[in-house]
Amino acid sequence: MRNVFRAAPRVAGLLVFAAALLAFPSLAPNPYILSAGIVVLNYAVLATSWNFVGGFTGYISLGHGALAGLGGYATGLLVTKAGLESFVALFVAAVLVGALAVPIGMAALRVRGASFVIVSIAIVLILLLVFQSWASLTGGSRGLVVPRPFPGLSRPEHHRAFWFLFAALLAAALLGWWLIDRSRFGLGLKAIREDEDKAEALGTPTFAYKLIVFVVSAIFTALGGGLYALWFGDLDPVFQFSILTGSSVVLMALLGGVRNLFGPVIGAFVVGTALEYFKVGFGDTQLHLVATGLLLGLVVLFMPDGVLPAIGALIRRFRPDTTASIREVSAEELRLESTGGRR
Repeated sequence: MRNVFRAAPRVAGLLVFAAALLAFPSLAPNPYILSAGIVVLNYAVLATSWNFVGGFTGYISLGHGALAGLGGYATGLLVTKAGLESFVALFVAAVLVGALAVPIGMAALRVRGASFVIVSIAIVLILLLVFQSWASLTGGSRGLVVPRPFPGLSRPEHHRAFWFLFAALLAAALLGWWLIDRSRFGLGLKAIREDEDKAEALGTPTFAYKLIVFVVSAIFTALGGGLYALWFGDLDPVFQFSILTGSSVVLMALLGGVRNLFGPVIGAFVVGTALEYFKVGFGDTQLHLVATGLLLGLVVLFMPDGVLPAIGALIRRFRPDTTASIREVSAEELRLESTGGRR
């Protein structure tokens, strides 16, 4: 019964969150607000996808923005060059990126710490150069135009349809993370995060575990990037393979709390909303990045473990302590308690 009462607030919060997601398209005052919401929801998908690697293994990858770019370009090229139907191309592109993630992961996951971060940045730069230079296939600096999958819909209806598609993808990513978190596989990944050498000494196949979760993360990231390509319809290699995108995703996950299921989602909603707000407030200048950096700096200073862990610690601080304390008891008191107070 106690576990039921403990789980009730979480279930209630999940229901409120789901209801808010479903109601937002109807509550959005105009198409621009709805499109900004889709951008934030896409950030939530990417941050949750990144959290498969960062949250479970502790490996900080700044290259996940490149995986999203690969998913977007693969989807666009399969539609424009191969003639596949939009959503068939989306899933084929995710499988292709997942297959490509195997050799990438085999090379990148052999190093740790700062070396892994540097390798992930190098992957982004290499892909940026390739997709910018290969203009005959990718369009180069001119970009790649992806046909809309729903040509008969108006702009607001188009945004509404993709809002629900992004929400469904976010739900699938959260479900996948939750299932891994409660599995033996997830336990092995957490052992890697805490002490990889000790986990390997105890028999955990650490490299295989890291590679599997990296591929799973790449597939979800590619789905997010591909769905963005179908929604936005215009791909630019400078934006798709930007270090800033990968860095923003990492900061969103760290802000919310990487060891929590909804931590990256909360971080994405906070940072993504702030980014969109600052873009409107500061126009085409780079001040929106400065303002976002200051916001993140304040949060990291006062909530270094993330928003959700900080809130949990605050609740525990004010919760009354119902646990029994250990006290010294004399032999006489024990005898009285055992006899019901009779001498």
